[in-house]
Amino acid sequence: MEARTASMMGAAACPASPVLSLANQRAVLRTWLVATDALALGAAFLAAHWVRFDLQVTVAPEVLPATPLYQTLAAGLTVLSILVFAAFRLYDPVRLLGGVSEYSRIFNACSTSTMIVIVATFLQPAFVVSRMWVLSAWLFCFILVVLNRFICRRLVYPLRTRGYFLAPTIIIGTNEEAAMLAAELSDWRSSGVRIAGFVSTQPGASRHAGLPVLGTVKEIRQIVEDHEIEDLVVAITGVKRQELLTLCEEVNPLPSVNLRLSSGLYELLTTGLTVRTIGNVPLVSLNKVRLEPAEAGIKTIVEYSLTVAGLLLIWPILLCIAILIKLDSRGPVLHRRRVLGVSGRTFDAFKFRTMHVNGAELLRQRPDLEAELKANHKLKDDPRITRVGRVLRRYSLDELPQLFNVLFGQMGLVGPRMISPEEVAKYGRHQLDLLTVKPGITGLWQVSGRSNLSYDERVSLDMYYIRNYSVWLDLQILFVQTLPAVVFGRGAY
Repeated sequence: MEARTASMMGAAACPASPVLSLANQRAVLRTWLVATDALALGAAFLAAHWVRFDLQVTVAPEVLPATPLYQTLAAGLTVLSILVFAAFRLYDPVRLLGGVSEYSRIFNACSTSTMIVIVATFLQPAFVVSRMWVLSAWLFCFILVVLNRFICRRLVYPLRTRGYFLAPTIIIGTNEEAAMLAAELSDWRSSGVRIAGFVSTQPGASRHAGLPVLGTVKEIRQIVEDHEIEDLVVAITGVKRQELLTLCEEVNPLPSVNLRLSSGLYELLTTGLTVRTIGNVPLVSLNKVRLEPAEAGIKTIVEYSLTVAGLLLIWPILLCIAILIKLDSRGPVLHRRRVLGVSGRTFDAFKFRTMHVNGAELLRQRPDLEAELKANHKLKDDPRITRVGRVLRRYSLDELPQLFNVLFGQMGLVGPRMISPEEVAKYGRHQLDLLTVKPGITGLWQVSGRSNLSYDERVSLDMYYIRNYSVWLDLQILFVQTLPAVVFGRGAY
């Protein structure tokens, strides 16, 4: 908690008075996104024309190029797509810079625009358009718009260090949950909120968890007005029922203020929540799984496809590594590590052997390192590692055999880090959540610092991944974040 509080206080120190108001900042951002999305769409339609008519990739050779038609169609579809994007709330201030959830809406919006073209060809037989052009346009539109949004986020992050694009937020409550919420939201680079302080249910304390207490619930309207607050986050365990009703009565008439209730168990919940009205009573239920059946099916198809393709491409590399291991030191090529999978089922995770077979004996000669390993489950200067093993670990090549674990259905390409049965106790109350998802060859902990992270930080990243588990997050980790981390060997030892 102390580390989290320090992080929160650092976040609170970010500039709070940018030149433009938040409304004007968002207007500029929306204008920028519309313009760059239009450019991305135009480039996508040009690329589709090049694939179909210059490269001659086609499923219907009888469809001849008609450049004026496709120029007109591209212009019209650019305007149509922007309107569809707006309908899918891709320019909504509240949803801007939404990360992987934004990618999902982009996919749906691009698919909708494409379906409009397909339906038009059925309704108007005279309207003939190349099917390969339509397919290519859909694919390029999705890729280039996602790339545009990704770049845009990377441009906005440094602007947040200057106080831009941060929604002023206060937390209602001054208990432990309120402090934990503030700590989690303190990373304003990703959360997009600036914690102005706390609102207490009782007068008294002037500060809580390193931030000011701005007043009490009875003064909430004045607090919102004085600090231009946009979001109110309620620590539900720190507010009594009558106080919450009073808060709703005071805040609901304010159209520009969002009232958000915590679950009270956010640090434990790893599945989504569903609100269903039974009779006249809205009830909140916990989803039993992180992915819907359709999403789980897509994840499985993607992982198996990529795994099979990867093994077909890299089998010569696997063979060369195996030969080098045998030449470097005595012992087997593969190491089997007993780890926990979904529901606590154990299995053997395959890795290339990177240690000497008498590693335990070597470690006993260094009691200091033996104690460090017991505490952190990692050693920076490990005497047990072989020469080839050090290179394999630096670039994560030792984990390539785990592709076979993916084929066996025991692991995923992306997921929380795998743990041994002895490590379960270190996860405390999070251990049941960890075992609801397959462990992954790569994951947030690996692309966020790997062995440079403390054990608690690794646990926190695993819980974040499980709580935000989605196909789109997997794709971002796999294709955008993992490759640079592996190529540059960041945090590996």
